[in-house]
Amino acid sequence: MAVCMGLLSCVAALTAWVVIQEPYTMSKGSELEGYCIDLISELSRKLGFKYKLHLVKDNRYGSIDSSGNWNGMIGEVVRGEADLAVAPLTLTAVREQFVDMTTPFIQLLKRHNLSVLQDTFIIFTFTFTQHRLFFCRISPTEWAEPDTDEHSFTLLHSFWYITGALTLQGAGPHPKALSGRVVSAIWWIFAVLLLACYFGNFHSMLHSNSKHISIKSFEDLANQDVIDYGTVEAGSTMLFFKNSNNPVYRRIYERMERKKSYVSSMEEGVRRTQEGNFAFIGEAVSLDLAVARYCKLARSQEVISMRAYSIAAPLGSPLVKNLTNAILQLSESGELTYLRDKWWASSCVSADGAHVSEALLPYDLRGLFLLLGLGLGVGLLLALLELLSRARHQAKDGKKSCCSVLTSELNQRFGSRGESTEQDSSDKSKA
Repeated sequence: MAVCMGLLSCVAALTAWVVIQEPYTMSKGSELEGYCIDLISELSRKLGFKYKLHLVKDNRYGSIDSSGNWNGMIGEVVRGEADLAVAPLTLTAVREQFVDMTTPFIQLLKRHNLSVLQDTFIIFTFTFTQHRLFFCRISPTEWAEPDTDEHSFTLLHSFWYITGALTLQGAGPHPKALSGRVVSAIWWIFAVLLLACYFGNFHSMLHSNSKHISIKSFEDLANQDVIDYGTVEAGSTMLFFKNSNNPVYRRIYERMERKKSYVSSMEEGVRRTQEGNFAFIGEAVSLDLAVARYCKLARSQEVISMRAYSIAAPLGSPLVKNLTNAILQLSESGELTYLRDKWWASSCVSADGAHVSEALLPYDLRGLFLLLGLGLGVGLLLALLELLSRARHQAKDGKKSCCSVLTSELNQRFGSRGESTEQDSSDKSKA
């Protein structure tokens, strides 16, 4: 275990400790495979060091007891028996006091409520389309005689027209110009497809396994006594609940402590959950894997704190800075994303062979919104071309400038109609 300060190329062979947990490290005959195995392989290739893998003796990540002694992987590193601990080790303040940890190779971010964003975007789209349809009144075909036409397509008409399309009902008056008809046709297509997506997604949700789940948050979990729940004993998740001042989280910890409903590993937690009447509390990324592998399981989308997984090394180790830089390079090159996709691939399929459906998200409708945007752009362009063509012909016949004719046409359609009518009436009375 010879180390040259700052130069990984001088290391004869690093001793790296791993712990068996799917999909980070798994046994395949006499070999090991998994996310962490691929990660240490990529790091050794990039930095040019050799390593030997060993399984941690007690199969624990590491926690400190009342006498200040560490067990698990952290204990091996603290005692100098390991150069590295390569596993989903949660980066915590307590661990940072006793070992050095690299920049995270996996970060667990909070999930935000996307439905609010999606609903807001649809409302914006509705309002935007209403104004674009109203703006198509600049077309000469839509409103050929602004001073005398009493059935003009107003902003209110535009509102009721696109609202009628959402309810699959016609509402008049209808646009007469080609540009207005293009916009209205695109909006009808958008409305029909949007409703089809929502009804299809609603049907899938009703027929999915998630319909049987009544627990959506930790508060729901704390307020019921039917389902037992627990987490890995002496793990970072247990310590989070133990040290939390949140009354809900304290109640959860006190019940787990009272019933001793802890499990020894992630695998045991998943197994007990599959057996029924048990909810396992763990890291979101690990739960994502369990849901991907065991299709009858589902997890709450609530994430109560940020977590990050790092590689641990002894305090003052010259390895950490180089490993941190290498991990950042792997992240920037997309290699970490590739490894995540490789080892977290879902095997869950429905009875007909299709993947189990998930909730409809805003980016799922990006093609639909793109179609609407293109249609609105084409409709507006047609209206402008029609108006420019009319203004050009009038300017040529009346020997006026095209700009003055265009300004007059726009004033007649968007604000000066009343003034023009009053002026004409005054001129007639004087005559």
